[in-house]
This record gives sequence, C-alpha cells and structure tokens, in this order.
Amino acid sequence: MGSISNHKNHHDTNLMDKSDQVVVLMVPFQAQGHLNQLLQLSCLVSSYGLPVHYVGSAIHNRQAKARANGLNANDVAKIHFHDIPTPPFDSPPPNPNSSNKFPEQLQPAWEAMLNLRKPIACYLQETSKNARRVIVVHDPMMALAVQDVNTIPNAESYAFNCISAFSQVSLVWESLGKQVPIEHQKLPIFMECIPEKLLEFVALQSEPSSYRAGDLYNTCRLIEAPYLDLLEKEEINGNRKSWAIGPILPAKLSSERQHKCLEWLDKHGPKSVIYVSFGTTTSLSDKEIKELASGLEQSKVKFIWNAVERLMVSEEGDEIRKRAEELAATVRQATQEGGASRLELDSFIDHITR
Repeated sequence: MGSISNHKNHHDTNLMDKSDQVVVLMVPFQAQGHLNQLLQLSCLVSSYGLPVHYVGSAIHNRQAKARANGLNANDVAKIHFHDIPTPPFDSPPPNPNSSNKFPEQLQPAWEAMLNLRKPIACYLQETSKNARRVIVVHDPMMALAVQDVNTIPNAESYAFNCISAFSQVSLVWESLGKQVPIEHQKLPIFMECIPEKLLEFVALQSEPSSYRAGDLYNTCRLIEAPYLDLLEKEEINGNRKSWAIGPILPAKLSSERQHKCLEWLDKHGPKSVIYVSFGTTTSLSDKEIKELASGLEQSKVKFIWNAVERLMVSEEGDEIRKRAEELAATVRQATQEGGASRLELDSFIDHITR
C-alpha cells in the first residue's frame, strides 16, 4: 500500500497527541505467509504514530524479521518484538509423497500454539495497565490464544484475514453447508485441500473468534466487493465492523538496491525466463522433481514459452493483458491517498483510537 511513511503526513495530528495511550498487539499465525502480512500491517499501523508489539515465539519472530518482504528496515526497527515462551514440539521433515502437498510437517508447531493462551494473557494484562486501550489484531487461526482479551476492560480484538475475500467466502459457506449465493460463480472446494488435523485446529478457533470486535481484510472493495458484501451480512458477521485495507504490500520496494535475482533477470532478454513456484512450504518427491527438471531441460525453454506466447497473441491473450492492466490500476487507485483502502485504514485507526 503505497509508501508506508506517507501515512504519517496525511493523518489528523490530534491522533498523534493521544497515540501513546493506545497500544496495538499483533498476534500472527506461525506460518510465513501469515507472519509476513502481519508484519507489513504492523509497519503500516506504526506509521500512524501508534506503538505496535509483534507477539510470537522467538523462532517465528526471527523468521518474520529475516524474511520481511518489501519493508524498510527502519520501519521494522520501530516494531516491538515480544517473544512468547513456547513448549518444545516435534519438527518432522517434509513428506514429499503427500497426496495433497499440504505442509503437514508444520502441524506440531501449530498445535504448540494452543499453549500460548496463558503467556499471551499475562502480556495483555501487563500491557493494559499502562495503556488507555489495548488493541489486539490477530490472525483468525490465533483466536483461541488471544481469547482472554475479552476479560480485559480496556482491550478489544480484531481479526486480520490474510486470505482473499473470495477464499474466505468459500471457506465460510462450506462450513455452514450452504451454496455460495453468487450466480455463475464456481468456487473451488476449500476443505478438500486441508488435512483433517488442521480442520480440527480451525474448529477450535470458532467459539473464541466470536469475541472479536471486527474484521480486517487484506483486499480492496474495488476488486472483491461482492464477496466482502457476503462476509458482512449480519447472519455471518453480526454487527461487527469491517475494513478492507489492502493490498498492504508496499507498492514500491523500500530498497534502491535490487535483489540479486532481479539483477540476474535484467541481464536476460524479454520472454527468455520461465518462473516456476510451488510456494515456500510445498514438498515434491524426487521423482516429481526429476520429471519437472527433465521437462524443462528438454523444452530448452522455447517449447514452453511458445505455448504461452500463442495464448498471449490471441484474442484471449489480449483480454488477459487488458484485465491485468485494469486490475493494476484499480489496486493503485485503492491504495493511494484518498483511495478506498487508504480511507478504510484511516477509518480503522480513527476507530481504535476513539
């Protein structure tokens, strides 16, 4: 979302006078995609002059800092990282033969987070003694760990949803056993790619999640309005407030020095490099890796690129490019000063510092 430093210059100065009375605690789910988004949000909220505490296990706090994406080191340095003691847990190797490629090796670490409720509650209690209000922004997967915020008079919690509103609708409606009420939309079956143990972990968050005061979404209404409207229905969200404040990834990278991968890409001609990504936690078997490597080697890149090129020079390709350009323009508009997402973020800050 634009330049983080810009937020300081465009918000009501009255907020800055009282910001030291409101403390924000970020409690991320301990997986990289979640850690990174909460750290990005931490820097955004901090840019309004609010003290922000990032709460997690020591190993995951280190991971969040070491793998921070697109953030200025000076902005990250302003965040207070608080290490919560975590009981020992198994760390099995990835299973490359898993049928669904889900990173089940992380399950023991996630289950260990069920023991974080007491230390987080103690930290909340101590923090609340020196603040007019404590705001807890947590991943929905951490609702059980932060549920004691409900017992602290000057504290309230908000869920930050890392996945798209599109995916959130699919997940919520599946859990309710309902069909998504949007015509001509064939949403994928979300539950089918999640192991049973993780579904049980998610189910444990259900009741504690009802204690939250509102929801934050890492998306913008200009793109996902139909799905946000569904999520904001009273039967789903009650009377809680919600804000679509994304995309929160800075539109401009903070460092002037390019990553070595980008420098390497700059040395190659257009349409000469294939990008293959399976995420940061997916495991492949040796056989699968060999097959992929063999295919790429035998293609000499040209065969695979030609297949893409034929699509992109077609009418369908023209439409894809057009939609991509429109989407990029929409995102830039939403995150600029006065844009929809920027205004919703301002509204959220006003709300928690009221």
